[in-house]
Amino acid sequence: MSKTAVSSTRSGKPRKLPKLGRVLLVEDDAILAMSLEDALLRGGAEEVIICHTMQSTMEQLEDGGKLDAIVLDVHLADRDDGWALAELVDLLGPKRPWIAFSTGSPGDIPKEIAQMGPVFEKPYDPDQLVEVMAAGRKRGLFSRLLR
Repeated sequence: MSKTAVSSTRSGKPRKLPKLGRVLLVEDDAILAMSLEDALLRGGAEEVIICHTMQSTMEQLEDGGKLDAIVLDVHLADRDDGWALAELVDLLGPKRPWIAFSTGSPGDIPKEIAQMGPVFEKPYDPDQLVEVMAAGRKRGLFSRLLR
C-alpha cells in the first residue's frame, strides 16, 4: 500500500509530507494509541503497527520486517521499563529505527537511554510527535553525518 501523503499549507497549496515509513507504536492506552496512529498516518506514515504490551512488542520485533521508527511508551501495563526496548533496538547499530519515548515520568528513563531519541511528556499533542519525527527523518548528506 503505497501512497503519497499530501497536506495543505495556509495558502491552500498542497505540500508533500515526508515519508515516515513503517512505525511501531508501543502504547498501552488505547485512546492515545488511536490518536497517535491517526496523526502518524496523516503525517506520512506508510503503516502504523500498534503493540500494547512488552510481550506483543517482542513478538512483533521477532517477526522481522523493516521498521523506520519506534515510539515507546515507557510504562506499559505488563512492564514498567518500556525504555528497555530501546536498548534492544539500539543493538541493531547505526541503521536502527528512529526512536522516540512517550511518558508521564520522563525522569524514570535512564539518561543514557533518553539520549537515544526525543522524550514526549504526556499529555502531548500527537501532531508535535509527527513534526519532530519528520524533522528527525530528513535525508541527505548532513543528516547522515549527524547520526
